[in-house]
Amino acid sequence: MRTRPLKVALLGCGVVGSEVARIMTTHADDLAARIGAPVELAGVAVRRPDRVREGIPAELITTDATALVKRGDLDVVVEVIGGIEPARSLIATAFEHGASVVSANKALLAQDGAALHAAAEEHGKDLYYEAAVAGAIPLIRPLRESLAGDKVNRVLGIVNGTTNFILDKMDTTGAGYQEALDEATALGYAEADPTADVEGFDAAAKAAILAGIAFHTRVRLDDVYREGMTEVTAADFASAKEMGCTIKLLAICERAADGASVTARVHPAMIPLTHPLASVRGAYNAVFVESDAAGQLMFYGPGAGGAPTASAVLGDLVAVCRNRLNGATGPGESAYAALPVSPMGEVVTRYHISLDVADKPGVLAQVATVFAEHGVSIDTVRQQGKDGEASLVVVTHRASDAALVGTVEALRNLDTVRGVASIMRVEGE
Repeated sequence: MRTRPLKVALLGCGVVGSEVARIMTTHADDLAARIGAPVELAGVAVRRPDRVREGIPAELITTDATALVKRGDLDVVVEVIGGIEPARSLIATAFEHGASVVSANKALLAQDGAALHAAAEEHGKDLYYEAAVAGAIPLIRPLRESLAGDKVNRVLGIVNGTTNFILDKMDTTGAGYQEALDEATALGYAEADPTADVEGFDAAAKAAILAGIAFHTRVRLDDVYREGMTEVTAADFASAKEMGCTIKLLAICERAADGASVTARVHPAMIPLTHPLASVRGAYNAVFVESDAAGQLMFYGPGAGGAPTASAVLGDLVAVCRNRLNGATGPGESAYAALPVSPMGEVVTRYHISLDVADKPGVLAQVATVFAEHGVSIDTVRQQGKDGEASLVVVTHRASDAALVGTVEALRNLDTVRGVASIMRVEGE
């Protein structure tokens, strides 16, 4: 074993960073044996230096992250501060000064992954980011290495634990959205401002990363269609149960049937109870991958939290350090396919539409005519009426999203339609 240690700098020492530091210290001998050389924590950049950080020598703490990554003697920089800046500049500076990078920064990778990969390649360094998607679940490495010889057609997943916890509570207890969110907040699953989670921004960033790797195509956050789940109601779950379904916030990345384009989207959807993702409970994540040769694969586990995310960071750290010792680099960006990313309107899916309508003869015929005029075939219809009011639930066959959106807009204009109570896509069939 080489005796000179590999030097590692840590940018950020919050929930994840402190766990990375702890594991590096407590598992130092094991890490050294697995890598072939000891690893040394050479510096930790933080915003609040006065905070007590157990197990980290005070002399390693600095508020000058730029000076730390410019040292020139670092082998690896681990970035767990999140956000766009200063993370982007710090990573670029680390490459320029000879260090490889391990990051957990999904937002930055979804926005500027191509530029970061280009910088890593220019300087002959590694950029690894297993922890950016689905916490402890090994997912990025299987997609870009284990399935490198296969053709991935679809990636369908629950990639945000907060939203899955909320929807699971609504499903199993009958709670409303706000009640389930309050419980998630009290248990620490939801942030004080849960917008990034419940509006789908977090999942959309992860979808961009997954689509790019799966389809060898650059997919940015702006390419991902996004809908949040704040409008999901107990009535939606009741309708889902009548169909033998549940509701999940899904990240869906698909290759078109002709293979000429891809799509990436995040939105709540009904999925059959027979689908493996339907049984994913609490704050857990799971990703379902469909490929030509391997068929259907599912990756499941804790998708967030300090220790699980740190586990993924340390896995990358071991891989990057091994590469460093061997004078090599691991897989970089694979974007050779350069497939266009199609807009949401071209996605083919099914819809579940709940309408409040007048309870009188001819309403169903009017509604059916609107669907026919837009080329959308109806699969099932369920109607209930009382005292001049009625609800009409329509489930469609597969059609383009543009046709379905046009249908809904036309329905809103019918005099006999009092309102569109709920619109939800049906997936996983």
